[in-house]
Amino acid sequence: MFKVADLFDLSQTDHAALFVSDGPAWEALPHIKDYLAETLKPAILATVSPQAIVGENVSIGEGTIVAAGACIEGPAIIGRNCQIRHNAYIRAQVIVGDNCVVGNACELKNALLFNDCQVPHFNYVGDSILGHHAHLGAGVVLSNFKSLPGNVTVQHGDDKIDTGLRKFGALIGDHTEIGCNSVLNPGSIIGRGSVIYPNTNWRGVLPAGHIVKNAAQREVVAKREG
Repeated sequence: MFKVADLFDLSQTDHAALFVSDGPAWEALPHIKDYLAETLKPAILATVSPQAIVGENVSIGEGTIVAAGACIEGPAIIGRNCQIRHNAYIRAQVIVGDNCVVGNACELKNALLFNDCQVPHFNYVGDSILGHHAHLGAGVVLSNFKSLPGNVTVQHGDDKIDTGLRKFGALIGDHTEIGCNSVLNPGSIIGRGSVIYPNTNWRGVLPAGHIVKNAAQREVVAKREG
């Protein structure tokens, strides 16, 4: 459930070398910094707005468009044919695959996006991995830091698994949909092809091919006059 093969198709990233062990996929997150230091060759092959800010230690592939107001601090690798839209904020240690969307007012930090991901509107993605064709609805937050001291744990049934990481957001499997304004708490694992309905507060492990429905009750009453 936590291994790379359970969640991700490694043929859909140019950076499979990040996954150096057969352990849980979250073990790749601390390696992003060193991986970029070893492999990143700065090059801007994209169309970049004069009103965008791009750091020196950044590689952006052909066909990608970086819109006005976007800020890519780096180190970062952005793939081919991506859209980095207005006011997107890409911080340090970020790898974005081909044909991805990083939309307006989104923030990414220490993250890996496989090919064809969409992070299109007002999203926070911290210390997380998004699989092939993963999609975040508007306002989705992948929270990466718990308020209490100690490492992030993964709640799996009655077990709490210590990840060894102080910061860890989520592993989002291939072809997963996360509904608008949902919050995934630190240490969330979402299986392939699963769906989380809008406005959901999620914690723990969701197996592949499942749907989380938001069953919050609503009351409709007549408006009082006067």
